[in-house]
Amino acid sequence: MAVDEIRGTAHGTAPVPLSVLDLVTVGAGHTATDALRTSVALSKTTESRGYHRYWVAEHHSMPGVASSSPAVILAHLAAHTDRIRLGSGGVMLPNHAPLVIAEQFGTLEAMAPGRVDLGLGRAPGTDGATAAALRRTDPIDRSADDFPQQLAELIRFLDDDFPDGHPYRRIHAVPGPVQATSPGGVQSRHRPPVWLLGSSGFSARLAGTLGLPFAFAHHFSAQNTVPALDLYRESFRPSAVLDTPYALIGVAALATEDEREARRQVLAAALNMVRLRTGRPGLVPTPEEAEAYAFSSMEREFVESWNANVVHGTPDEVRSGLDDLHKRTGADELMITSNAHSGAVRLRSYELIADAYGLPAA
Repeated sequence: MAVDEIRGTAHGTAPVPLSVLDLVTVGAGHTATDALRTSVALSKTTESRGYHRYWVAEHHSMPGVASSSPAVILAHLAAHTDRIRLGSGGVMLPNHAPLVIAEQFGTLEAMAPGRVDLGLGRAPGTDGATAAALRRTDPIDRSADDFPQQLAELIRFLDDDFPDGHPYRRIHAVPGPVQATSPGGVQSRHRPPVWLLGSSGFSARLAGTLGLPFAFAHHFSAQNTVPALDLYRESFRPSAVLDTPYALIGVAALATEDEREARRQVLAAALNMVRLRTGRPGLVPTPEEAEAYAFSSMEREFVESWNANVVHGTPDEVRSGLDDLHKRTGADELMITSNAHSGAVRLRSYELIADAYGLPAA
C-alpha cells in the first residue's frame, strides 16, 4: 500500500487534513432510512468539499445510532462517491471472526479500489450484555485481552501469508491476494491499510510498536488525548506501512450561522448522551425537547463537562477551536463528527466548516 493512502493533504487554510466520522444518528421523528440518506448526502458533499476520508463507527443496541453494520453502509457509500476515502472508525474486532472482517473489507476494496481504510477497535461498541450476544461463546474480558492475537490473525488473512504448517495456511480471504497467485490471476495484491483506534493508552502503544497509523477518540475521552498521542509517538517503530507516526483525532464539532442555535443543537446531543450513560438510550431529541427537559444537578454537571469538549458556535468560532486543538495535540488529521437531531443541520455544519477554511467549492 502507498503511504499517501494514510497521509492526507490539507486544503485551504486548514492546518491538517479534515475528515468525517459518521455515527449515522437517528433523530426523534425520523427513521434509520432518513439517517442513511443523510449519510449518502453527507459523503457526497464532503467529497466535493475536499474532506479526506469518511469513516463509519460500529455501535450496537442504540436506537439513535444506525451504524451497527459498517461494511454494509460503506458499500452503499462506495456506490455514491468516487474519490473520498471510506473506512471504519471502527470495526470492533473482538465482536467478529478475523476472517469475516478480512472478507468484508476485501470485498469493499474490490468495490472501491485504493480508497478503503480498515480502522479497528478493541471495545465492544455497546453494553456488556449486547457484547455477549454478539460474541456468543467468547467471554468479553478474554476477547479484549486477545486483541493483539486477533489483529495479527486478521493481518495474516489480509496479506494471505500464514506460514507453512499453520492450520490456516490453506484458508484464504476472498476477494484477496490469493487471486493474484492463482492460475490466470490478475487480482491486485493491494489491501486496505489497517488503523488502530483507541481512547486510552493500550492501542496507542500497540499501534506505535507495530508502526501503524493511530486514531484517538478525543470526542469522548478528551482527558486522555495528549498522553495517548505522546505514548504513540514514543512507542513508534518504523514499518513497511509508515516511516514516521501518523495520528488523527476524532473531534466533536458543530457550526451554525448563529451561536445560540449551536448551543441549542449541542444541548440536544448532550441530552442524548445523558440518557445513554444512565441506561436510557433513545433517539436524538429535538432542541425543543432538550430546552424543556428538567436536568438534575448531576445531569447538568455532565452536560457542561461533555459540551466543554464539543467545538461549537459560528464557523469562525469553530475554526478557531479546531486550530487551538490542533496546536495542543499536534494531530496529523482532524476527523470531525457533527452530532445533531437534524440531518440538515449536520450537513450544513460540514459545509460551514469547509467555508471557514476555504476548502474547495462544491
